Amino acid sequence: MDLNIQSLKQSAKKTCNKGLTFFGVPANTILIFFGVLLLVLQLAPLVTVLIDTLTVHLMENVPNAKYGDMTFYHYYSVFGSKTSWKDFYLPLINSLAVSVLACIFAIVFGGTVAYLITRTNLRFKKFISTVFIFPYIMPQWTLALFWKNMFISTSCSPGYVGEFQAITGLASPEWMVYGMFPIALVLGLHYAPFAYILIGGILRNMDANLEEAATILNIPRWKIFTKVTIPILKPALLSTILLVFSSAMSSYPVAVTLGKPIGFEVLATKMQSMIQGNGTKVGQGNVISLVLIIIGVLILLMNTLSTGSRKQYTTVSGKSGQVSKVNLGKVGKWITSGVLSVIVLFFCIGPMVSFLLESLLPNSGDYSSGLTTRWWTSKVELRNGYKGIFYTPQIWEALGRSVALSICCALIAGTVGLLIGYAVSKKRKSKGAQFVNGLAFLPYLLPSISLSAVFFSLSTNIKWLYALPFLVCIIVGVLKYIPFASRSSLNAMLQLSNEIEEAAMIQNIPWWKRMIRIVFPIQKSSFLSGYLLPFISCMRELSLFVFIAPSGLILTTLMFQLSETGLPALENGANLILVVVILIFNYLINKVTGASLDKGIGG
Repeated sequence: MDLNIQSLKQSAKKTCNKGLTFFGVPANTILIFFGVLLLVLQLAPLVTVLIDTLTVHLMENVPNAKYGDMTFYHYYSVFGSKTSWKDFYLPLINSLAVSVLACIFAIVFGGTVAYLITRTNLRFKKFISTVFIFPYIMPQWTLALFWKNMFISTSCSPGYVGEFQAITGLASPEWMVYGMFPIALVLGLHYAPFAYILIGGILRNMDANLEEAATILNIPRWKIFTKVTIPILKPALLSTILLVFSSAMSSYPVAVTLGKPIGFEVLATKMQSMIQGNGTKVGQGNVISLVLIIIGVLILLMNTLSTGSRKQYTTVSGKSGQVSKVNLGKVGKWITSGVLSVIVLFFCIGPMVSFLLESLLPNSGDYSSGLTTRWWTSKVELRNGYKGIFYTPQIWEALGRSVALSICCALIAGTVGLLIGYAVSKKRKSKGAQFVNGLAFLPYLLPSISLSAVFFSLSTNIKWLYALPFLVCIIVGVLKYIPFASRSSLNAMLQLSNEIEEAAMIQNIPWWKRMIRIVFPIQKSSFLSGYLLPFISCMRELSLFVFIAPSGLILTTLMFQLSETGLPALENGANLILVVVILIFNYLINKVTGASLDKGIGG
C-alpha cells in the first residue's frame, strides 16, 4: 500500500515537473493559451450560427413548427422553395457576375499601370504610384458614393442632377449609375491598387535575362509580353483574381449604394435585409451567411493550391540585368503620362473634391442656387435633429468612437499577433505551432459581412454581450485583423537569428525583457506594421460591423444612417472627414515607420 502511494507521488511529481518545464518555455505557454482562446472565439460563433439555421426564430412562420423548434425549413426555403430564385439564386448569379467583372477591371487597370511604371519610360512615376493606392486606403464605398454623385441624373432619379449632367447637360442612363456595371467597376477600381502592388512587385524584380534573350532573337515585343511576361506573372494574376473575387463576393457597401435604389440584389445585401429585416427570414439569412463563408474558404484554398504547387516560377536570379524599357516616344510618353495622370486624379483625388462640393450644395443635386456652408456651420437644426457638421456632436462622437475602436483593435490584434508570430517561429516544426498559425489565419478566409453576421447571431443569444456592442466590435475587429499582425510578426521573427536571443538567455535576462529590449527594437518596423495596418483597416471598415454596430456607434454606420434619413450633404461631409483622417494617419504612419504600400514598385 505504501509502495503504491509512493509510486503515485513520484509519478505526480514527474508529471508536475514536466508540466513546469513545458510551460516554462514562453513559446509553449503562448501557443496553448492563444490556441484555446482562438478556438473558442471562432468555433462558438460558427456553432451558434449553424444552430440558428436549424432553429425557428420568434417572428418566423414555419409550417408545423413553433418558436424554438429544430427544422431544416430554412435550407429548403433558400435552396428549393418557390422564392429560392428571387432570394438566393438570382443574387448568387449577380454576385458571381459582379465578382468576375471586378476581377477583369482590377487586373486590366492595376496591371496596366504596373506595366507602364516598371516597363516603360513613363513620366510622373512617383506621383502616379503614390496617388494610385488611395482608393485602397479609403473606405470601400467612397468610390461608390463618388460615382453616384458624379453620374446620377434626372433620367434615373427625377429631381437629382449629378456633377456630370450639371457640367455637360447630358443625363447618364440608369445602367451607368445603378446596377451590375457600376458596382463591378467601382469594386474593380477599389482593388486595382491590390493588383498593381502584386503584379508591379513581380515585374520590377523578375530576371531581366528572360526578356533580353527573347529580344536578341528578334521576337516582337507583343509576343515577348504574351509568351514570356504573362506566364511569369501567373502566380500574381491567380492570387489577384481569387482574392479580388472573394472580396467582391462579400461586398456590402458598394452593392447597397449602387444596387438598392433599383432593387439589384447580391448575396451580401440579401443576407443583410433578411437578418436585419422584420425578423421573418433570420434563419434564411444565416444560411446565406454560411454559403458565403464556404465560398470564401474554397476560393482561398484554390489560391493556396495554385501558388503552392510544385511548379516553379523563378523570376529573380543572380545574373539579372537591366531591362531595356519600352520607349513610348517623345510625344507618346507625354500623352500617355498625361492621360494616366488625369485618370488617376479623377478616381483618386476626385472623390474628395466631389464630397466637398456635394456638402456645399443648398439641396442635393441642385446646382442652380450656388454653394453654401450652412451644412457645415449652421448652429440651428437643419433637418431631423441635425445641425451643421461642425455643431453636430453625433458626427464627432462617432468619429471619436471609430478612432477609439481602431486603436483598441490595433493594440490588441498587434500584440496578440506579435506573440503568436514569436511562438510559431520558435516552434514552427511542431504540429501545435502549425495549428495555432492556421487558427490565427482563419478569420482572413471568412468574408467580413459573414463574420459580422456570425457574431451578431452569437450576441443575440447572450444578453450581456448584446448590451455591449462596442465590446463585440472590438472582439470581431481583433479576430479579423490578427492575421495581418501574426503574418507580419512571423516573417520578422523568421529573419531574426536565434543566437541573438540565446546570448541574452545565457545572461539570465527574463523573457519579457528580451522581447522589449532586444527582439522588438531590432524588428521594430515590421512589428509596428502589425499594429498600424489593423488601425487603418478598422477605420475604413463597414461590412465587418454592419450587423453588430448600431447606427451612429461609429462613423461608417452613421453615414449610412444619414443617407437613409435624407441628409446627403452631411453624409458627404462626414465621408470627407473620414477619408482625410485616414489619409493623415496613413501619411504619419509612413513617416514614422517608413512603410508604404507602393514602396519598391514606383518612383
